[in-house]
Parts: sequence; C-alpha cells; structure tokens
Amino acid sequence: MSRPASTTSTGRPPSRRGALTPTLIVVALVVVGFIFFANVWTDVLWYRQLGFIEVFLTENLAKIATFAAGFAVMFAAVFFAIRIAYNSRPVYAPDSEIRDNLNRYQAQLEPVRRVVMVGLPILFGLFAGSAAASQWQKVLLFFNQVGFNQTDPQFNLDISFYLMTLPFLGFVTGFLISVVVIAGIAGILTHYLYGSIRLMERGVFTSRAAQIHIAVTGAAFLVLLGVNFWLDRYSSVQSNGGRWAGALYTDVNAVIPTKAILAVAAVLVAVLFIVAAVIGRWRLPVIGTAMLIITSILAGGVYPWVIQQFQVRPSEETLEKEFIQRNIDNTRRAYGLDGIQETRYEATNTANTGALAPDAQTTANIRLLDPNLISDAFAQLEQYRPYYQFPEALNVDRYEVDGKIQDTVIAVRELNPANVASNQQGWLNQHVVYTHGYGVVAAKGNKFTVDGKPDFLQSGIPSTGVLGNDSTYEPRIYFGESSPEYSIVGAPEGATPREQDRPTGREGGETQYTFQGNGGPNVGSFFNKVLYAIKFQSSDLLLSDGVNPESQILYDRNPRERVQKVAPYLTVDGNAYPAVVDGRVKWIVDGYTTSQYYPYSQQKQLSEATADTQTTSGRAVALPNSTVNYIRNSVKATVDAYDGSVTLYAWDDTDPVLKAWQKVFPASVKPYTEMSGAVMSHVRYPEDLFKVQRELLGQYHVTDPRSFYKNNDAWSVPADPTVNSNTDVKQPPFYMSLQMPDQEKPAFQLTSSFIPQIVNGNARNVLYGFLAADSDAGNQAGVKAEGYGKLRLLQIPPETQVPGPGQAQNKFNSDPTVSQALNLLRQGASDVLNGNLLTLPVGGGILYVQPVYLKSTGETSYPTLQRVLVAFGDKVGFAPTLDAALKQLFGGDSGASAGDSANNGQTPAGPAAPATPAEADAKAQLKAALDEANSAIQAGQTALAAGDFAAYGEAQKRIAAALQKAMDAEAKIPVTTPEPAPAPSASPSPSPSAGQ
Repeated sequence: MSRPASTTSTGRPPSRRGALTPTLIVVALVVVGFIFFANVWTDVLWYRQLGFIEVFLTENLAKIATFAAGFAVMFAAVFFAIRIAYNSRPVYAPDSEIRDNLNRYQAQLEPVRRVVMVGLPILFGLFAGSAAASQWQKVLLFFNQVGFNQTDPQFNLDISFYLMTLPFLGFVTGFLISVVVIAGIAGILTHYLYGSIRLMERGVFTSRAAQIHIAVTGAAFLVLLGVNFWLDRYSSVQSNGGRWAGALYTDVNAVIPTKAILAVAAVLVAVLFIVAAVIGRWRLPVIGTAMLIITSILAGGVYPWVIQQFQVRPSEETLEKEFIQRNIDNTRRAYGLDGIQETRYEATNTANTGALAPDAQTTANIRLLDPNLISDAFAQLEQYRPYYQFPEALNVDRYEVDGKIQDTVIAVRELNPANVASNQQGWLNQHVVYTHGYGVVAAKGNKFTVDGKPDFLQSGIPSTGVLGNDSTYEPRIYFGESSPEYSIVGAPEGATPREQDRPTGREGGETQYTFQGNGGPNVGSFFNKVLYAIKFQSSDLLLSDGVNPESQILYDRNPRERVQKVAPYLTVDGNAYPAVVDGRVKWIVDGYTTSQYYPYSQQKQLSEATADTQTTSGRAVALPNSTVNYIRNSVKATVDAYDGSVTLYAWDDTDPVLKAWQKVFPASVKPYTEMSGAVMSHVRYPEDLFKVQRELLGQYHVTDPRSFYKNNDAWSVPADPTVNSNTDVKQPPFYMSLQMPDQEKPAFQLTSSFIPQIVNGNARNVLYGFLAADSDAGNQAGVKAEGYGKLRLLQIPPETQVPGPGQAQNKFNSDPTVSQALNLLRQGASDVLNGNLLTLPVGGGILYVQPVYLKSTGETSYPTLQRVLVAFGDKVGFAPTLDAALKQLFGGDSGASAGDSANNGQTPAGPAAPATPAEADAKAQLKAALDEANSAIQAGQTALAAGDFAAYGEAQKRIAAALQKAMDAEAKIPVTTPEPAPAPSASPSPSPSAGQ
C-alpha cells in the first residue's frame, strides 16, 4: 500500500499548536502566583514597618501548620482508603452482566485512574486544610492556655478547660469524624466500582477485604462518636438552649448521665466491629448499632423529655433554683458585673429651692453641646476648605483647663479629597498632593456663646488654643477614620514639597509640606512600585514622578482597622476617639477579648446588644454579628495620627485570655505601667462593653433565684425619645462629669438609665435604675486610678414613680409654654432639633436636661443652641440658658450655677429689683410679637387650605419676622430671680482630680 502524500510543505517545520495550551497555563499560573506574592509581600512590608512582624508570622505560620495538618490527615485517610480498596479488588466477578458493566466503568476510569486516586484526596485535603486553618485561634489558645483559678460548679474543672481546651477538642473530634466519614465513603465507592461490593438478587455481596475495611471505618467512627458523647457532657454547662444558660436540672440528672452511657456504648459497639472484622460475623455489630441508635433516641431524647415534663415542670421553681443561681453568678462574673455597687436611691419628685447646692460641681459641668448635632457647626465655623471634613458624630472627652477639668466635645479636621474640584480629581492630587487633614477642634461641653455657637477651646488654622499650638503638638492628621485609601508621601532632603498642607492668611494661599515621619513601607524601589501597583491596581503608582526613592506609602489608615490587623484576636470597640497627648494627636481604641464558651453564662449577640441610635444611624460602627458570653476590656491601644504607629497596652492584665495571647505574641503588647500620664488622663470606660453590660443588667441586677425565675423585676434600656421613629431603638449611653451619691467629688462617667421591661413594645416609662461607670483612670504615668471601671447602680423604688426619659420628653412636648414657643420656631424657615436628653441623679431626685437647637434651611446653615429644657418630677423649665432654666425649675434658686451662667447677660447681682419701664416694655413687645406670630400662623393655614400659595408665602414671611421680634424682645428681659453666692466647696467646675 502506498503512503499518502504529505501535505506539509517541505520548506516549513511542522506546526506545534499542542505546546500553546501548556504555555498559556504556565503563564497564567505565573501571573496568579506573582499577584499572590505581591499581596503577601506587601503585608510583610506593612507589618515589618509597623513593628508587628511577629503577629504576621505567628498568625500565618499557625494557619499554615493547621492547614498542613488538616490537609495531611484528610489526604492520607482518603488516599489510603482508595488505595487499599483498589489493591484488594477481586480478580474476577462471578456474574457476567455485572462484570460487563463494571468493566465498562473501569475502562472509562483507567486512563485517568492515577490522577483521580491522587487528585481526589488532594481536593478533599484542600477543603479540609482550609477548614482547619480557620480554627487557628483555638489551636493557639489550647497550646498556650492560662488557668483562671476558678472552677465551674458542675464538674469542678478550671474555667480555662471550657474556654481553651474543650473548643480545641471539639474541633479535633468533629474534624476527625468528617475525615472518617469522607474516607469511608471513598473506600466503599472504590470497593463497589471494582467489584468488592455488589448488589445481588440474594442480597449484598461483600468481599473479605471490604468487610475488614468497613469494620475498621465503622469502629473508628464509633470511637470518635463516643468521644464526642463524652465531651458533650462538658458542653452541657455551656448550653443556651433552655430558659437559662448552663446545665439545668434535666441536664444534670438525665442528659449528662445518658451522654456517659452513650459514650461507653459507642466504644463497646466499636469493639464489636473489630471482632466482626476478625471472625467475619456481622450479627453482633449490627445488633449493637441498632441498640445504640435506640438507646440514643430513648436515653438522649425521650428520657430527658419525660424528666422535664413530668418532674421538672410541676416543680420548676424549686428544682431549678440551684441552677438559676449558678447562671446568675457565672453570668455576672463573665461580664464583669460581679463587682457592681448597688444602692437604693430614694428619689424625690419635688423640686425644692436650692436642691442642687450639694451637686454644684456636677451642675457646673452639665454638658449642653450634643456631639451628634454640632458637627455642622464645626464644619461651617472651622472647616476652612472643602477638602476638609468633620465626622458626623463628635467625641466627648475632658481636658484640664486653668487647673480644672473641662468636659470637651472634640474632633479632628480630616481630609476629604472627594470634595476637591472635579477638574482636579487626578491620581496625583488624590494620592500625592492631598494626603492629610489638619488640626484638632475642641469646644467646651458646658458652655456656648451668646448666639448659640460652640465656645471653642481649640480652633483655627494654624491650630491654637488651650490644648496647644503648632509648635507644641503635631497637628497633621495622616491616619484617621476618613483617610484616603493610600497616599504617597516623603521626599529626599531639599526636594520641593508637593503635599497640600494648610491654608494661609492670604486669600487662596496654601502651604506645602513633606512628611517627615516613618509612616509606611518604602515604595521608592522599582520592585516595590510593581508590588504596590498590583496591590492597588494602579499603573499611575508605577509611572508617576510623584513617587521618588524616599517615598512611603500609607494605607490601612483607619485606627480601628489598624488595631484589628495587629491584634486579630481582639474585638475592637466601634468608637475610636482622638486626644492631644504628649505633643501628638493619638487615637485611643478599646479592644476586647471575648469567648462564647464560659460555663453557665448567658450568651449575647454583640451586634444586637450594642445597637442603639448611634449604630443604626451610622454614627458609630456596629460590632460584628458574633455571640459571646465572656468579655473583658483587656487592651487599650493608641494610634498616632501622624505616623500611624500602634501601641497596645495590656489594660486588664489579670485576664487569662489576654495572658494566653501574650504567650502567643510575647512582643506585641506592653504593660499598662508604660502608659504615659497624658494618655492615662484620656482613657475612658468603653461604650460597647458598657452597652453589653447594661443589656445584661436588665435581668441580672436580680440576684435572688426565686425573683429571677418569676422575672417580675426585669428592666429594659429606654428607647431614645429624641428620635422621631416608631422603632424601639435604644437610647445611647452618655459621657459626663457626674458625682454619684456615694462619691466625694465628680468623676468622668459613662451613664445609662433603666425602665420596666418592654413587652411587645409596651412599657411603663418610669425610671427604675441608673447606671454609671467610672471612667476616671487618673493622670499618673503607669498608675490606674483605684476607682476606674467601678460600676454603680442606683435602684429607684417603683413606688416613687420617677418619670423616665420618655415621660420627660413627653412633658417637654406637651407643656403649653414650651410647645407654643417651639411651634413658633418651627413655623419659620428653621428646623428645631432636640439634643440628647441627659439624665442626672442630682438634687435628691432625677434631673433631665435637653438642649434645643435651631437650624435654618439654607445649605450653609448649622445648628445653634437657642434654648435649654429641664425637668424634675412633674415640673419643667425652659429658658435661653441652662442656668436660667434651673432657676425656673427650682423656685428661683437652684442652689448652684450652671456652666452657661455667664450668658444670662442682664442678670443683676443681689436681690431681685422691681420691673423697670424698659423691662415692662420688652415684655409687652414679646407678647405682641407672639400674638402677631399666632395670627400669621392661622392666616397661613387658612391660605393653604384655600390653595392660595401667594398668601401662604406672605404669611410665612410674617411668621419669620414676628419670631425675630420675639427673640429680640426676650433678650431684653433680665432674669429677676436672685442669684445665690456659691457655697465654698461648690466651684463652677471639678478639680483636676475629679475628672482624671
């Protein structure tokens, strides 16, 4: 036979298209590998620059090790299960039809059999390794655990067993059960495919090798199941499935004993499987398995149900008393509530003259500026340039001013490059020119200017004020809550500055600046440029002349995110706040160690427990949707706003969980004794911890198990009455300087109140409790004030019927004088904004204070504080200043001066004088203006009903003019009540020791 002629040209080599696909695959793998390398190596550079390379290496080595262990165990189990089944396959199959079918399957598999027999174990190993790597924290805690020196009440084991050993053992047991199941299925399928297991008319044919394989797999599964049953005994004290957390009567007397029986039974059945593998008889293991299933149903389900229904339910209060007490004690201990000081507060509803004299220092520091409303005022008065911004919610802190502690509302002027003109939104401006914010702005919390503006302590550009100036502290903000994704900073010495720094006094003038610190990895080399160009997907970063040999790249700039990244074992508080300390602006961040494994402790979902109007409105970061039943504020962290340096301090150095993590990362956390006095003076009790604790106290303020069982004294956190919403969103806690009844002087405190339990959205809005957490850590370097963190709970007898926040707000809204004045304000081209409603236990009762702001509808408008509402019992006061409102409330003499008393203006010294002709004329003018406004309102409503919009517009103008006349007339009317001289001990603001 002749050979066919070749179609290939003799002058060209043969085509090699077959090499193209492998080449493309290799190139793709190289590209993917380099991208992966770029992300890993940039992380290495970031951690190394920040000084936390230990964290990166330890965390990733732990993940790699657990991944490798998980991969190896799963790979080996599946590989050997398949290999053993394949090697023990029979030489022939007795049934020709089945043999033909199996031969067909085997023939199809044979070309890729070696790949499948290795690839399948690799695939399962990858899944298993990834699952194991996600549990790296449990592994590290187990191998570095520290004892609590406290035992649980059921098994008398150290608490560390439940938090650090049991979770690890549960993970290992569950993982091994998965391995045995997957490997067993893989082995059985291989046996079936190669004929060792066959379905026949007379039943199932199983070869001797397959029987042994199944027996060993079954025995391993049952042994692990027995271990799991045994561990479940201990897990019962962590249960949250009943009415109360922990092992209750049925658990202790039925579930725990039956779990032990099932554990022993599972091991015995496993032995029967081994025996069956030896003797080849399957009757006993089959019977044993059936008995184990029946026993697990009867002993694990039916028997506990019978005990619960017929023994516990008829006498539940008596039988569960001991276990409820366990739940109360351990929940309070796990959440740090065991040291709370509870005091009965016999509050009065009578506003007696001079009642505030004993609380003069507290009265002088009552905060009037609402940090959630005055951001616009800060922006309009202190922003200066559109590329600056202030956060929506400001922070409350305290500073020493003229030897006294001043409650302060504070914010940093951060960068907002998105507001740069659209024709200047290029890469260079976004990442090289506009790199940082500038300066701190702070205002007195208890004072305001006569026209309702914040009374600034620190302001301006350049930054000036009592907190320092540009020569005493570094005002530039490179790291903040709104910083750009990344910035390129730094230059060789003598190079022309390129960063926009701050406005100058000249019209449109700006100064330039070059970053001088060590704030980020070097990005000057070509290799690092390539890595970061890949990380941020930016070719400009690689090609721009804005990147020089000395350039640094700043990224991951949010203080909370930086702390979370260097301390991955912490849950970070949702609110970081700035403070001027030691010549720098530092963000202070609180970190928590948490667990969900504390025995007999009630679990809470963090996101739910910390939800309030701050988180729902987006003004504060919500905590993750994780469940905990143990929490400690174990770490205080600072983040330098200039260079981003992070310092972690072991605040609760007695916390065993933190001690365990310190063994894992020995160089990352410093003792709090190294904290400077300046930083110490701005430490405060963390909000999210406080919110979790107050949520638990709603029930766990009751310590008697019988009363706890009846749940007849449960409390709720009141809904925020200032929010016009039908939803029951909780009122946030408030920071303020406050002297509690048992304290000798005021301290900076975090406070909240309680009303009766809200059931189906309904509650009696009377006050039942008031909680304050001492946030005064002192001002001595490395020394924590003795009182810091002290929780004080005032329990108000229900029979006193003290109004709650909701009732106080309703009184404000329904009071004829107040509502008339506010309605008049609302009719003009302005919005009336109710500020935060503060609750204070002063004057022998409960005082409510609410600032009222007025904001016009213009784009550049901002709220100004115009009035202050106060309530005590059933009485309401309403005046332009808090001091005047308190005088109204307490019969002309409150006994103390408020912080804004200087704004009273015409208030005469000494006894009240008779009305002057000018005063009488001013009152007449006020009445005429109010009448004119009412007439205009009615005319406007009539015009609107008739569809006459021209007349309606004219009426609105008349309303606005009348309101202005009313305000001018009211300003001329002096407060005629006498102003008492303050008591010698009642200074207008706390002494330095009061707030630090």
